[in-house]
Amino acid sequence: MNFAKTCRTLCQASALTSAAALVFAGAAAAQTNAVAAAQPKDLFELLELVENGLEVENVENTRREREFEAAKENQAQLLADALTTLAEKEALSLEYETNYNENERKLGLAEANLAEQLGQMGELFGVVRQVSNDMSGIVWDSLISSQIGGRKALLDRLGRSKELPSTSDLEKLWYELQREMTQQGQVVRYSATILTTEGQTEEREVVRAGPFNAVSNGKFLLWEPQQNQLRELTRQPPSKYLDTVDGFENLKTGVAVLALDPSRGSLLNALTDTPSPQERVKQGGPVGTVIIVLGISAFLLGIVRWVAIMSTSRKVSKQKKSDYVDKTNPLGRVLAVYEDNRDVDAETLELRLDEAVLRESSAITRYLWLVKTVSAIAPLLGLLGTVTGMIQTFQAITLFGAGDPKMMAGGISEALVTTMLGLIAAIPLVLLYDTLANSTRYIIDVLDEQSAGLIATRSERDSAGD
Repeated sequence: MNFAKTCRTLCQASALTSAAALVFAGAAAAQTNAVAAAQPKDLFELLELVENGLEVENVENTRREREFEAAKENQAQLLADALTTLAEKEALSLEYETNYNENERKLGLAEANLAEQLGQMGELFGVVRQVSNDMSGIVWDSLISSQIGGRKALLDRLGRSKELPSTSDLEKLWYELQREMTQQGQVVRYSATILTTEGQTEEREVVRAGPFNAVSNGKFLLWEPQQNQLRELTRQPPSKYLDTVDGFENLKTGVAVLALDPSRGSLLNALTDTPSPQERVKQGGPVGTVIIVLGISAFLLGIVRWVAIMSTSRKVSKQKKSDYVDKTNPLGRVLAVYEDNRDVDAETLELRLDEAVLRESSAITRYLWLVKTVSAIAPLLGLLGTVTGMIQTFQAITLFGAGDPKMMAGGISEALVTTMLGLIAAIPLVLLYDTLANSTRYIIDVLDEQSAGLIATRSERDSAGD
């Protein structure tokens, strides 16, 4: 109250001061104008002007006093009106404050009453929200959503709701749970939009095996939740899995085999990332290419020589059983040398037969050294690829660290693939070389045996002649 009185006093004084300042300013301006208008010529005129000025000033002062009294009464009325308004507002504020406190009390009682009446319904509300959110995540990733759509909106609404669910919503939630479980145990044919590997969309018949796999046109499909669409795999899994699709898709009744992905897509994606044999060979790098070229060349050469040696072996065996000298086989040519040198002595005949056997042996064992050499250096080349691959791996570790295994995968792949290629090339070449060596050894042994027999026969004949 003291503060209000002080404010009113200050307001009143300010108003009075303002009015007085206006009156004094008006008088000063009038006097200045009068002095400026009359310029006295002598003392009498000056005295007259002073008397007139005093009269004017008295009249002006009287007028100002009346105006000041009028303004004072007006300011008092304004102050009285302001005080009346202030009192009314203070009474209204007190009324509002009282109503607010009363409403707060009633609200607290109502909330307590609501919580008491809800009881287990509050727990039900929490369970419904949790189940709805969990089910929404399952439906989002479920392959069944490619057949049955429009379920996620209901589940999201129940999961975000801040009110108790209605009986209708509870029944719908129960129905969606039951339908998801039922569909997971069924094999269903239906029409769906499929995104092809060319980027086009096609309407096709899809066969869904529970929540695990969907196939169409002999290919595996994946469910893309973001696009709400099925798509073909960028690359299909290996043939041992893909070959099961046609029989399963075309079967109308009965039982068929299908490669299932229990991870619902993760294993299929992993299989598509598995390199093919061609890609695996490319991982060997330049060293792997050299091993493959040398291995294939040596193997083909060995096969050609094996065919030739087998043919020669059969001809030699046939010549052993025949009295006719056939010069188309090594043994026949050795026998022909004997026939052409019947008149020479035994030592000269032995030398010429040895020469013929060496000549035939050289022809029989031709190019076998290449097979043997490649079989020996293939593992060494594999070891070389291992070393270069590990060098690349350590370079990647130096540049990028060991935090990302993918940065080291290239070098490790080269190291392992080249070792594998070296062993793959060496093992069959060693077996092939041993087979060729045994076959040629058999033929050379026959030639040596027949040559020694001929020399022995000639020596016996010479001894008998002497």
